Amino acid sequence: MTKKMRILALAVSTVFLYGNCSKKSDGGGVTPPVVLPVNEVDAWLTKPDQSVLLQKQTDVISFSSGIASYPTINVDSATAYQPVDGFGYTFTGSSAYVINRMDAASKSALLSELFGSGGTSLGINYIRVSMGASDLSPAVFSYNDLPAGQMDTLLTNFSLSQDTVDLIPLLKQAIAINPGIKILATPWSPPVWMKTNTSTVGGSLQPQYYNAYAKYFVKYIQAMQAKGITIDAITPQNEPENPNNNPSMLMTAAQQAAFIKNNLGPAFQAAGISTKIILFDHNCDNPGYPIAILNDAGAKPYINGSAFHLYGGDISAMSTVYNAHPDKALYFTEQYTSSNGNFGGDLKWHLKNVVIGSLRNHSRNVLEWNLASDATFGPHTPGGCTECKGAVTIVGSSVTRNVAYYIIAQASRFIPPGSQRIASNLLTDLPNVAFKTPAGKKVLIVLNDGNAAAGFNIGFKGKTAFTSLAAGAVATYTW
Repeated sequence: MTKKMRILALAVSTVFLYGNCSKKSDGGGVTPPVVLPVNEVDAWLTKPDQSVLLQKQTDVISFSSGIASYPTINVDSATAYQPVDGFGYTFTGSSAYVINRMDAASKSALLSELFGSGGTSLGINYIRVSMGASDLSPAVFSYNDLPAGQMDTLLTNFSLSQDTVDLIPLLKQAIAINPGIKILATPWSPPVWMKTNTSTVGGSLQPQYYNAYAKYFVKYIQAMQAKGITIDAITPQNEPENPNNNPSMLMTAAQQAAFIKNNLGPAFQAAGISTKIILFDHNCDNPGYPIAILNDAGAKPYINGSAFHLYGGDISAMSTVYNAHPDKALYFTEQYTSSNGNFGGDLKWHLKNVVIGSLRNHSRNVLEWNLASDATFGPHTPGGCTECKGAVTIVGSSVTRNVAYYIIAQASRFIPPGSQRIASNLLTDLPNVAFKTPAGKKVLIVLNDGNAAAGFNIGFKGKTAFTSLAAGAVATYTW
């Protein structure tokens, strides 16, 4: 808040009480006390220049301080939209690798900070993991790798062994800290013997192995459950329209619909698996992909919803899918921050589009990409992302918190699972989104997307509270 705004807000909100005094002070009477406004709204602020990072503010924000000449963001808790499942990142193989090599005390402290709740903990309650390797894994692997020319349709050689080194032990620690955490699992590629090109890069799933691949998902979910890890949801393929990563696979909408309808859905049903099937898991530039699958009457009953990234298209595509199939859920599952990025620019773009944008377009979660990386943005596979910055950078046992940490923290610390998005109006250069928590608290995230400081009112139940934000800053308000 600027000095001028602070003085104005204080003047407007100061209340004079006279109690039982029958006269004003005339030199011999009693001077009534001046009572300063009581704070009614807490605010946590992050500035683009990093001078303030998720810091609780001391300025008084009172619902008697509204200034009529400023615009108002009205929050309406009587109008509710989608429930919230959580906020977090992908716990990549790289993340597990660098975290697991910290000393025991530092590792324990970091995991408590990331997955704990209350205080200064980040409050991560939703994570994504790769089934086998992603491009941010130290090496490429699946759970059923065989010598060239061999196949194993019964999956007798299925094994989680590579995940037991780093990922699974850390997942178990995270679950011990937060037993309610939700885990979404996604394959970047099936075993190469199932693919048309027998390569980890590109190719498609051969129809003759659709049943075997459905069993692969069943075995994975059951094997993880045996280790005490519940997989809440899966997507059939990461970025099915991107066959260029390592690993990766091309899967058209028609292929994904057939796989879900004829193989994966029935396999889950036969095995008594309640894990959600979430389709697509790719960019907002092709809402026709999930809509085509949901239009398939045979596939739709097995599907919980659709997942999105935003490397292409506009976030409003999520609402396009919602309007076509409002009975199905929506999720935002990946967006990376780059080693070449700028803190202030990334903070503004991601808060506007990924956090506020996806939530205002019906998403039940928000996931940034990589949880942790080393100083060289690795490890990664040959051909994997060389500039994907983790939410934290780990060098030895030293931790640096990066922009993605604060992007998620502005929501994850304050909006627990089971919260509901509620109505709030948009103002020019002040994108925002509001929630009601299970405890009845109201939470409002506001970004100043403009190039100058902006004053505004928060309106709730007929009262208004004045506050302001520096250009490019974001604040989370709670009351």
